[in-house]
Parts: sequence; C-alpha cells; structure tokens
Amino acid sequence: MAHKDESLLDEVERMHRRMDRFFEGMMPTARWISVRQRKTWRPPTDVYETDDYIVVKVEIAGMSENDFTISLSNHVLTIAGTRLDPVSKLTYQQLEIPYGDFRTEVYLPWAIDGDEVEATYQDGFLKVILPKARPQKIRVVEIASQ
Repeated sequence: MAHKDESLLDEVERMHRRMDRFFEGMMPTARWISVRQRKTWRPPTDVYETDDYIVVKVEIAGMSENDFTISLSNHVLTIAGTRLDPVSKLTYQQLEIPYGDFRTEVYLPWAIDGDEVEATYQDGFLKVILPKARPQKIRVVEIASQ
C-alpha cells in the first residue's frame, strides 16, 4: 500500500508543477499565483563567458553581502539565501516581489580556479566572477631502468 501512496503523491506533485508552469506561462510577472506555496524561488540569473572567466549575475535587490551563501562543487555554482519582507502583516493589493528562501544553481562547463573566485554585490545585483582553470602542462614521466 505504501508504494501505491508514494506513486499517487508523485503524480500529485507532477500535476502541481504543471499547473504552476501553466500559470507562469499565462502571466509570467504574477509569480505569486500558484497552486501551492513555493518553498524556494529562483531569482533572474544571467551567465556569460569571456576568454578567461565565467560570470554569473543575479538580480536580487534588497539584500546585503552577508545574506548570500555561495558554493562551488562538481561544476555547479549554487547561490542561496533568504530575502526578508521588510514589512509584515500587511494586506497586499498587489504582490509580485518574491520574499523568503531563494536558490539558483548554474552548471559550469569549464574547470574553475576555485581559489580565485570573486563575488560583489552592488545596486541589487550579485556578480560572481569565476576564472577558468588554466590548462595544465603535460608532464612526461621517464621510466626508470632497474
């Protein structure tokens, strides 16, 4: 019976995701219309590349530098945090700015020099600059004779 309940729950979760995508497609700016309350939201994120760097730019106003967690693991950059609603317990007439926990993950196709990663937050944008790792020189190993 437990297996049947799990598959039913999985199907309900898939239906919720489909309905969320449907509403977002009809009214992309009305993110607050959802069949269920989201636990996390994803801020708008741009990723671009130069010869030497991959740059990730996240639009996330109303934060401070200490409000972000940035991690890099297995070619995935993860940026997460919580944007708090500065005024609570109001009756909103319109609510389009998301608050609460957010998270964005970016797959990085290049090896990154993790020791040289830099992040800045200015004018509502978090910018993470990830230097591409330099190709390592091929080292020829001599075989010692015995």
